[in-house]
Order: sequence, then C-alpha cells, then structure tokens
Amino acid sequence: MSSPTISTKKRLVFIFFAVLFLLFALMIRLSYVQLFWGQFLKEKALEQWAKNIPIKPKRGIIYDRNGKPLSINISAFTVDCTPADVVNPRKTSSILAKILDMDEDEVYNKITKRQSIVKIKQWIEEEEVNKLREAALDGIIVVPSNKRYYPYGNFASYILGFTDIDNRGLYGLERTYDKYLTGTPGKLIQNTDSFGRQLPEDVERIVEPESGLNATLTIDETIQHIAEKAALEAQVKNKAKRVAVLVMQPQTGDILAMATKPDYDPNEPREPLDENLKEIWGSLPEDQLVKEWNAIWRPYTISDIYEPGSTFKIITAAAGLEEKVVTPNSQFYCDGFVRQVKSPKPIKCWRYYRPHGSQSFVVGVENSCNEVFVEVGLRLGQEKMYEYIKAFGFGYKTGIELSGEETGIVTRPEYMREVNLATISFGQGIAITPIQLVTAASAIANGGKLMEPRLVKNLTDQSGNVIHEFKPKIKGNPISEETSKTMLEILNSVVTEGTGGKAYYPGYRIGGKTGTAQKVIDGRYVSGKYVASFLATAPTDNPEVVVLAMIDEPSAGIYYGGQIAAPVAGEVTKEVLDYLEIELKYTQQELEKANQSKVAVPDLRNKTLNEAARILSTLGFKYSTETLDVEADAKVIDQFPMPNVNVNKGSNIELYLQTKRNEVNTVVVPNLMGKSSDEVVETLNQLSLRFKFEGNGIVINQEPKAGTEVDFNSLIEVEFIDKNW
Repeated sequence: MSSPTISTKKRLVFIFFAVLFLLFALMIRLSYVQLFWGQFLKEKALEQWAKNIPIKPKRGIIYDRNGKPLSINISAFTVDCTPADVVNPRKTSSILAKILDMDEDEVYNKITKRQSIVKIKQWIEEEEVNKLREAALDGIIVVPSNKRYYPYGNFASYILGFTDIDNRGLYGLERTYDKYLTGTPGKLIQNTDSFGRQLPEDVERIVEPESGLNATLTIDETIQHIAEKAALEAQVKNKAKRVAVLVMQPQTGDILAMATKPDYDPNEPREPLDENLKEIWGSLPEDQLVKEWNAIWRPYTISDIYEPGSTFKIITAAAGLEEKVVTPNSQFYCDGFVRQVKSPKPIKCWRYYRPHGSQSFVVGVENSCNEVFVEVGLRLGQEKMYEYIKAFGFGYKTGIELSGEETGIVTRPEYMREVNLATISFGQGIAITPIQLVTAASAIANGGKLMEPRLVKNLTDQSGNVIHEFKPKIKGNPISEETSKTMLEILNSVVTEGTGGKAYYPGYRIGGKTGTAQKVIDGRYVSGKYVASFLATAPTDNPEVVVLAMIDEPSAGIYYGGQIAAPVAGEVTKEVLDYLEIELKYTQQELEKANQSKVAVPDLRNKTLNEAARILSTLGFKYSTETLDVEADAKVIDQFPMPNVNVNKGSNIELYLQTKRNEVNTVVVPNLMGKSSDEVVETLNQLSLRFKFEGNGIVINQEPKAGTEVDFNSLIEVEFIDKNW
C-alpha cells in the first residue's frame, strides 16, 4: 500500500478544518437561535397548536362622591363557536337556533365559516346557558362575560354616558375615561391539532382578565336626585322644550349635580322614554333615526350656546367694581332710555314706561336696570370688557371632562363698537354655554378664583388604592376677594329686595340674579321663544353651592326668569343646604319682619301697568317685572304674591304682563361679496348686525345671503379668501 502523497494530506487537512468550521458555525447559529429567537419561536409554535378564546374583563365601576355605585357590571354569557370542532353543522345549527331563538340559516352560515373562532350570540340568559350545556354540542363554547348596567336608569345619563355592545365607551364619562375603565382581557386556552380541532383529553386553561379601574365622581347622588326632580317638575309645569339644573361647589369647581330633562336611559340609549316619541321613531328611516339619537344624546349644558340675558350682568358688575369705574354707592339716573349710544333701534330699560330715576349702583343691580349696566360697560370700554369676558372663561372651553363642549361666541374688541358693548353689558350679543356661566359665577362666589369644572375625583384599583388623582385646578383670578365679597352682598340684596324674590327663604342667605333672554335661532331673534334662568349662590357669607336653573322655551304662558326659574333654583338651593346641614342664620331685618303686622296684597290682574304701579306705590309696596319690550298700557296677567296674601309692608310684588311683540325690528342683509374686512365691519356696524369672520382677504361667501330679512343684532357669518391666492 502506497503512502499518501503530500497533496492528499493537504486535501485531508483542508477537509478536516472545513468540517470543523462548519460544525463551529452551526453551533454558533444554534446558540444564537436558542438565546435570541427561542422565546419567539416557542410562542409561534404554541400559536400553531393552541387556540385562545378571549374573555372580556370587568369594566371599572363608577361611583358617586360618597361611594354609591352609579354604573356597574352584571354577569352575562357569550356563545362562541370553533367551526373546526363542529361535527354535524346542520344538526348543530338547528339545535342552536331553537335554544337561542335565531334564524337557522344565519346560525349555519356562522358555524361553517373558515375561521378559528366565531361569535354566535352575545349576552344570553341563564336559562339558555343551561340548555346549551345539556345539549353538549361539539365546537360550541359558552364564555363568561359581563354587561354594563346603570341601576338608576336615566339618572345622570348626560354625565355617565353609555357603552356599546362590546363595552366600549361611546358617550359621557364612559367615553372620556374608557382607557382606564376597560381593563385587560383574559383568555380560554385550548390545545388543537393542525386542523384547529381541540385535542382529546385536552385540559383547558384560563388566563383571568384584569378588571378596569374604578372612577369616583364629584357628583353627589342625593344632590343629583334633587336637581333631576326639580328639572322634571319645571319641564312639566312650564311645558318647556328643555330644563337644566347645574349645582357646583365654588371652592373646588366640583360639579355636584348636572341634570337635564328630557333625557334618556343609558341601558337602552336608542329607545326614547316618551311613549309618543317612541311611536314616531318607529316609522323613521335609519338616517333620520341617527339624527334623532345624536340630538337626544347631545349634552345640552356644555354643547348648546345661548344669549344669557340679565344673568350676565353679574360679569359686568364684577368687572366694573374690580376696575373701580363704579362703587356700590355710585349714583345713576334712569330715564328709561340709553342715550349715550346711537343705535337704529332704541336701547331701553325694561321699565322705560316708569323709569327707575335716581338710584345707587346696588339698587340698580336689584332693579336689573339696563341703563346702569350700559353705563358701567361704557366706562370699562371695549378692550377692558373683552379682557374680563375672557378672564371669566367665556369664549373658550372650560375643560370639563366631557366631549362636545362649545366655546361660545364673543366679539373681539376691534369689531366691538359702542352699540355692541352696550348690549353685551346686559347679556345680549354674546353667546355662552351653561357650564361657562356657572363656572364664572363660582369665581365670583369663591373669592375670585376661576376653577376648572371637575367631574372625576380619582381612579382606584380593585383594592381601593388610588392610581390617579385629579385635583382642583385654578385657571385664573379675574377678580379680587374684596370684589367677590361686595358682589355676594349685592346678589343677596337682589333676592331679599330686588327681582329675585321667588328664590328667597329666610335664614338661607341666598344671592342670585334673574334672566329672561329671547332665543336666537339661525342668527335671528325668534318671537315667542325664550330662555328663562336664575343663577343662585348660598350662603352668601360663605358660599357652599352655586345653582343655575334654566328653562328653555317655556310654553305655559309665562316665560320670565324671576317667576319660573327663580323658584326652581331657590328650592334646589334650599334642599341642598338642608342636605349639607348648613346652619340657618336669620338677619335682624328678617327677625323684625317676622314680628311685623301683615298687609294684604291688592288684586292687580287685568289692570294696566301704570294703574298697578300707582296702586302699589300708594300702599308702600315695591314692584318689578322682567318683561321684554314692555308697554306702559300692558295688562297685568299674573302677580306674585297672589291677591289677598298677607305680606310685610314694603315687600316686592312681581308683575307679569301680556306684551305686544308685533313691531318690525328687521333689516335686509347687504351684499358683502368682494368687500374687505374693514368694509364689512363698517357696513354691518351701521346696520346693527353682529358678525363672525373666517379667513382673510375679500369676501367669497356670506350667511345669510344678501337680500335676506333678519332681526337687528343678528349674526352674519362671513368667509374671506386671500386676494393673491
């Protein structure tokens, strides 16, 4: 045998090292795969022979501030199917259809789909669950689930909102805090073969779901019930389109109650509570139904804007006192007409037929005299008035934790001429939301701090540990503590001596302001449609609550805020203070009045306003009325107190009048096309029309169109485009 040659030896050595290198590289690769890809590949392998059936987590519970559950979960079951495990689809679909009360063909189509898992029916009853378990159908799985439930029905529906069929938040706080309330899903794990069929003798495993966080609200369930009861009674009594009652804690911005009637039941949000409306909806097409749903779900107190009328006078008064353009003892003279401002339509005091004459600022507020507030507004000027309007939170969102909030409409100072300033001073020509007004009023009540409205105090886990805390936020300081204290004294006198008498209860120290505003719809004042409101705070020596009562479009014959809204706000305030156990304090004057001899109120009905005024003056009574555009010969149709009721001499008698609103107060919209912004401002100001601009350059569109007849002070929307575009 010949010995190997040198070349052969070299080849053997090369092959040896080549094999050694390949083995070493393979070892490196295997180590890399094991260390860096092992877990990933293991999971992929598990996915191929494991099937996961999701289990929904329990949604977090929503509590009121005292721990009462307002939104909970109830046990429910879902029927799922793994089509690969179904042995006899026809027989299975027949049995399922009978038990679940479903169409057999629909069930068959579901259980024969080429999917790993298919949902057959969600939220079935316990009886159906038992029947399915007895049937023991291959491939059919009953999965434990839960359903959102609101134990108080339509209680606080605009705050809580509701969820969809999959427990996802759609409206209200359910939507805002959905990511916190939802939780983490669990799963039911089954081992399967390559066809997706469950392996024999397989032991199912369950990964438990993790419940969502619980939310504790600022809402007080008792106070919310008080507000909702008052709102419902006011809606029925006044045949109103809508009634809202808001209760805020001024020191923190906490919303204690936010009630709106009519409302809806979040358990069945697409079913109206009114039986007549339910019948009407039954015949509506789908697209119209969607509009109706959105309308009833719309949170009125944050999403609808309106002209506030006289309730806005508290802002003008506070700004005037803060800037020291007026003091409580400043003297004014009312002759019935505002003569400092030129306007196509005369600006009058509501009591122009019998002017207030000489009066102090405090008495002017008690009388709600337009002339006083116009003068204060003029002294402030456009820039300062706008500055305080913004400082009190108007013109931008308050930050409340609900979607759909509007900013309102505020005229900028460069577009605000004197007539606009005059009307804004007494609450016309500005559009706000109810939540903005109650927040601004809270700033006046709490020493001058503008608070961000708060609905949620904290989020906790299932053991009660606080995970997130939402502390009160101060957004600004529009006025000083001194001004706040002065305003509270003035507002108290409005109730004890002025137009807010129907909100008065001895010992409760309620302060407030009435408001009656004609509604603006599509940029025009609409005759016969009003918003009556009353803003209250109490006790005025240490405010605990601010209450706003609003009655939208009352149609029972009376629309004055002092007559129909003041009693609502007063009663709510009284009941809330009683619930909070606030001590009653009687003034010396109240104690003296209790011991005074009483005087019978005369019957003033069917008399003219002048006749009634003379009778009351002779007997030593004061009187007031909030009628808009009142005529001196208007007939008295009602009064408060009623005839022959014994009251203290010098008491205020409220008169409610039948008015004539047939005068023509309209103007024809000019053609603005092609004009510059300066030309538009000059043209619309001359016609006493408000405006809202979009863009810059020259006008390319306007609403309403040229030639349209609108009321004075209507809103004209103007769109511009750059001339060089």
